[in-house]
Amino acid sequence: MQVLNSPTNAHSQLLTQEPFLVIDNLSKVYPTPKGDFVVLDGIDLVVNEGEFVCVIGHSGCGKSTLLDMVAGFRQPTQGQVRLETQPIQEPGPDRMVVFQNYSLLPWLTAYDNIYLGVKSVFPNKPEKVKKRIVMEHLAMVGLADVANKKPGALSGGMKQRVCIARALALRPKVLILDEPFGALDPITREELQEELLTIWRDHKITVLMITHDIDEALFLADRIVMMTNGPAAKVGEIMMVPFDRPRDRSRLMEDPKFYELRNEALDFLYNRYAHDDTE
Repeated sequence: MQVLNSPTNAHSQLLTQEPFLVIDNLSKVYPTPKGDFVVLDGIDLVVNEGEFVCVIGHSGCGKSTLLDMVAGFRQPTQGQVRLETQPIQEPGPDRMVVFQNYSLLPWLTAYDNIYLGVKSVFPNKPEKVKKRIVMEHLAMVGLADVANKKPGALSGGMKQRVCIARALALRPKVLILDEPFGALDPITREELQEELLTIWRDHKITVLMITHDIDEALFLADRIVMMTNGPAAKVGEIMMVPFDRPRDRSRLMEDPKFYELRNEALDFLYNRYAHDDTE
C-alpha cells in the first residue's frame, strides 16, 4: 500500500509550505454524565487544491463530524481546520455541502432551489447574471428541461443532481460530499459518479467525500483516508489511488491493481479495525 502522508508526517509538511486545506491536530470531545466522549482524537490531514479525497471508515468513527468541522457547522475541541491559511470558524459559501438526503425545499422548483442560494451569495450581481448561473448549472447536470418541477416530481437521482448544481452554482473552493449517492440505486449511482468526475475535472474543484463504498472510492479518488474505529478515531492509513485519469470503469474493473487495493482496504476495515462488539 502506498501512503502519501500519514499522521506522523503531516506536521512536517506544514513546516515547509501551507497546503490548500489543512486539518491540524483536530479533536472533538463531548462532555457526558459519565465523562468525556472523544469522537475524534488528533486528526492530521492535508488536502491539495484540486484533489479528490474520499474518507471511509465504520459507522461511528466520526467521518461526518470531521466534515462538519471542515464545513464550519461544528467547532473542534482542539486543533484547527484552515483553508488557504485562514482558520475555519463558521459555514461559508467557499465550502458547500451535498448530503445524502437531498435537503431541497419541497415547495420550490429545481430552478428556485438553486436561485435562492445564488441570490443569497451574489446579491449584487445583475438579475440576468443570476438567472444565467442557475440555468448553466442545471444544464451542467442535465436538468434544464425540468427546471420548473418541484422535488416531489423528481427522481432521487434528479434531486441529487439539483443539490450538486446548487452547490457548484455558488462557486465554492471545496465541495464536501456526505455519502451523496448512498440512497440511490446502483445504476443511477454509477451515472452520478461519472457525472461528478466530469464536473470535478472541468471545474478543477477540491472534493472531500465520505463513502462506505470502497469501489466508489477507488473509482473517484486520488487518495482514500481510512479512519480507525471510534470512539477516539484517528486517521489510520492513507491509500494513494494510482489509476490514470480520465478513468474508464470497465478497464478499471479488469485491472489486478484495483482488486489488490480493494483487498487492502477491506483488510484494514474488517480485520485490523474490525468492530469489537464487546467494547
